[in-house]
Amino acid sequence: MVPSFFTRAAGFLHDFNLDTAQLLPNPVTLLTPWIPHGLKFLNPFENYDKTNTASDIYLQLFTHHRELYHHFIPVFTDGSKSTTQTSFACVFINSTLSFQLHPSCSIFTAEIRAILHSLSEISNYPADNYIIYSDSLSVLQALSSLHRHSHPLAFSILDLHDRLVCKGFSILLCWVPSHVGISGNEVADIAAENASAVLDNSTPLKDFKHYINLALHSRWENHWTSQSMNKLRSIKPVVESWPTLNNRKADTIVTRLRVGHIRYTHRHLLMGEQAPMCTQCNCILSVLHILSECPNFNSVRLRCFQTSYISLIDLLGKTPHVHLLPFLKSIGFYPLI
Repeated sequence: MVPSFFTRAAGFLHDFNLDTAQLLPNPVTLLTPWIPHGLKFLNPFENYDKTNTASDIYLQLFTHHRELYHHFIPVFTDGSKSTTQTSFACVFINSTLSFQLHPSCSIFTAEIRAILHSLSEISNYPADNYIIYSDSLSVLQALSSLHRHSHPLAFSILDLHDRLVCKGFSILLCWVPSHVGISGNEVADIAAENASAVLDNSTPLKDFKHYINLALHSRWENHWTSQSMNKLRSIKPVVESWPTLNNRKADTIVTRLRVGHIRYTHRHLLMGEQAPMCTQCNCILSVLHILSECPNFNSVRLRCFQTSYISLIDLLGKTPHVHLLPFLKSIGFYPLI
């Protein structure tokens, strides 16, 4: 008896750790097009290319930056993403907070969640000057220019930031390069990687879809790898999209050859006849035998492929051999496929 759809769906959600996930709703935000929306951020390192700049230079620049903004309380944030865990950390002067998110969350969500959580923690303190440091330039750039397709947490950050400003807070955002020895950033990086407390299981829809696609592809890949007797898998060992040929007839022929089922070798199953045999080799005819093995066609292979033996992968791989169809026509099998 086939289980019901809902039973199968529940099993699927459980297998992929999705039964506890909660979709993060998209906020209903009306952005006026004539007013720019977003939070600008500081970047004291923008004129320095990280690949060509020594860590000591960055440390000197950061020290100078802190001298200019010494009256702002620093808060460092960072996100972490591994195959099994997504997490973030917020480092304050006297405390470090780190939390795990649902594994389906992206590193972008982890980084932006860290900034939002920092603002939430700041709201519990008296009004003061704060500067939040993040090593995710993409998140800061996204926060600086909001639009209706922005990350849902970006709107939460903007809303909370504006409410804090109205209460007398002064809050700045600043980018810092990662792994150059900036103490707060290094602490946040380690704390994010080692987070153990679970905050919640809310996941943006975009992350949720991406996670499901990866999970399904992984299951498909595992199933495909286990198909040891599948003719197509010997040619296409990895699950991926292959381009189609421009000519419909040629594409049909190549597809039939790839799956190993052509009219000449398999029509006997429909007609109730004996399988066709190779009279010279005394074996059942197959696509592999016709294209690569049968010595009857060695001379034609030499003429078309410059070798008497050529593998099916070379003939029928992602880009079929340019002389495949001429070879089939020369040996008389083209109309039999």
